[in-house]
Amino acid sequence: MLPLVLKTIHILGAVLFLGTGLGSAYYKLRAGLSKDVAVIAWCDREVVRADWLFTVPAGLTMPVTGLWLVDLYKLPLHTPWVWQGLAGYAVAGITWLPAAYLQVRMRALSAAAQRDGTPLPPAWHRMQRTWALLGVPSFSVTLAVVWMMVSKQAVL
Repeated sequence: MLPLVLKTIHILGAVLFLGTGLGSAYYKLRAGLSKDVAVIAWCDREVVRADWLFTVPAGLTMPVTGLWLVDLYKLPLHTPWVWQGLAGYAVAGITWLPAAYLQVRMRALSAAAQRDGTPLPPAWHRMQRTWALLGVPSFSVTLAVVWMMVSKQAVL
């Protein structure tokens, strides 16, 4: 029974991680295209909130449940799909952390612009581009990790 519970928690973590990432990207990019500072400020605030509510707990849960399952199933860590999945997870985290930092900074900039009735500063636009660029490898690698988890096949 324990393996099924762990596997369910692990899969739900992956769903939350991917779903929150994709949803946040969609709404953040759509809000940015609107050029409405109030919409952008609201969205920036909610994207940061969603990360704390969903992405962070899922991101912390997945390696714990994944390694626990590896141990329960007596899989060697050098199994190609296992180590590549762990490496991909690390890459996703390494690209997500600076993106999360940018989200917090953009939230402050858009809130200040809304409060002061001013346009978004050029720094917000630069951060938005960098944030989007960081999201591509993070999301792509996460999709590859999910595929390896399901198929039990390495990608390299």
